[in-house]
Amino acid sequence: MRIDFKWLSLACRNAMRNRRRSLVTLAIAATGTAAALLGGGFALYTYESLAQASARDTGHLVLAAPGQFEGNDNVPLEHGLPGRAELTRELMAHQSVTRVLPRLQFSGLISNGDKSEIFLGTGVDARQEFLVKGPFMKIEDGKLLDADGAGTGPGPGIVLGKGLARILNAKPGSSLTLMSTTTAGSLNAIDVTVTGIVSSGIADIDKRLAMVELGTAQELLVTDKVSHLSVYLDELEHSDAVGAAWRDRYAGRLEVRTWLDQAIFYQSVKSLYDRIFGFLGVIVLVIVLFAISNTLSMAVLERIREIGTLRAMGTTPGEVTRLFTLEGLVLGGGGAALGMAVAGGVALSLLVFGIQMPPPPGRTSGYPLVVAVSPAMYAAAACAVTLLAALASLLVSRKAANQSVVEALAHV
Repeated sequence: MRIDFKWLSLACRNAMRNRRRSLVTLAIAATGTAAALLGGGFALYTYESLAQASARDTGHLVLAAPGQFEGNDNVPLEHGLPGRAELTRELMAHQSVTRVLPRLQFSGLISNGDKSEIFLGTGVDARQEFLVKGPFMKIEDGKLLDADGAGTGPGPGIVLGKGLARILNAKPGSSLTLMSTTTAGSLNAIDVTVTGIVSSGIADIDKRLAMVELGTAQELLVTDKVSHLSVYLDELEHSDAVGAAWRDRYAGRLEVRTWLDQAIFYQSVKSLYDRIFGFLGVIVLVIVLFAISNTLSMAVLERIREIGTLRAMGTTPGEVTRLFTLEGLVLGGGGAALGMAVAGGVALSLLVFGIQMPPPPGRTSGYPLVVAVSPAMYAAAACAVTLLAALASLLVSRKAANQSVVEALAHV
């Protein structure tokens, strides 16, 4: 152990012989490490946010009758789920389940008397539905549905997306008419009163969004079925385990999908970001590799005669190589530590100053610029930069260490 500390101390002193060159190398390694951590932290925060948004929208698990997810219904709710009350009680008995929300998906025309527009509606349990939406649904005007789904006017209440409300010139208190096809294939209509206007943050969705109490949707479609049950768990990480257990338990009776199976947008963004930031990470590591290789190459050339003297005194080629490798470890480790400090400081500053990003394509609202700090990611980045620096030092010092003593001492 003493020998190791002595070698490390000697490597530190050697690394600081040419301070300007060593500091430039440290700066390059630190900048590369910080850039990789900030990019990775931004991607990680994006993944976490999209995962939470997707899980809140669909539920951690979605249970439906066989054939429902294929979307090949000839009439509304051909593959609807009956007996939801009994199944809900059964699911709520699981220790990880916090909520089971029924949802009924339907579509049709919505009219203000002068103008009609296509809508995509959802029948929901108003007592719990808006609790799980959280910050991912913003109230623009009015209020959400009451527990009984009643509106302020003569008909039941309805919540509209702000795009659809703008098209229909509707506001809280406006009377509208919903028209849709029943499960028997006939047309049905019902008068509703607007209680509130909301925004999902996605313009295309807001142009078609309509939400009513589940009983109102069932009355319109003349059914007691629902499209599916959205199950919310205490932890997102439990989704796969609980989903696998329920697939075995309800095989042939129900289809079970996790939030990830439904999150097409999340999967697309994650795939894109993985490629972008993975490519940037490779570029950063290559830059660090060349920077440290250049520094150590110059150091080796300047110390050829010194290496010859050490060899003449009995130092083995392996010990010479070890010395230069430790110098690379010092430079790489120092740069990685400095880069982690810079990345952590920037991440903290973003939280303090609350910088907002502009709305991404297809969305109407921006989001806070936040960089996640992951201990595992920081440790992986530090190990990668440090080991890469050691590898670069090993490669550039092997030839000089194995050179003959006479050639080394005669080097000019």
